[in-house]
Amino acid sequence: MDSHMPAPGPLHQRLGALTGHWAGPEHMQPSPWSPEPQTRRGAIRGRMLDGFFVITEYEQTDDSGAVTFRGHGVYSVDPETDECLMYWFDSMGGKGGTARGGFDGNRLVFENSSPMGKHRYAYTFEDGLTVFEMAMAPEGGEWTTLMRGEYAAVD
Repeated sequence: MDSHMPAPGPLHQRLGALTGHWAGPEHMQPSPWSPEPQTRRGAIRGRMLDGFFVITEYEQTDDSGAVTFRGHGVYSVDPETDECLMYWFDSMGGKGGTARGGFDGNRLVFENSSPMGKHRYAYTFEDGLTVFEMAMAPEGGEWTTLMRGEYAAVD
């Protein structure tokens, strides 16, 4: 490799925790998208691209196995700020979203805002388990957890 080419750093390596194949139950609370609490199953496949990016494919299914939601994530590091970045696109359409954040111990947290309020996406990496929590808050208001998934490694 050319010595003038950038090399992945320690934060890129830590993002590697998002790689692999993970699956498990998801518990969703009432939200603007669904008035009733629900339990679904989520599966995530993540791979590293040249040490700089983690690319994930996400699929959520109901009890019958029917797909209810899909998403595509790209995670990296902003070389100017050393913040972790999350780019997200999903089956709800729209232009996709970008969130910024970083690690706090074994927890990777991203935040962004939209006309609906503030959004927080947190991944906690424990022994053999990844816990994902999605929360939302109106401007100036309290955070409400909308979803919690507990994914174990598959394979």
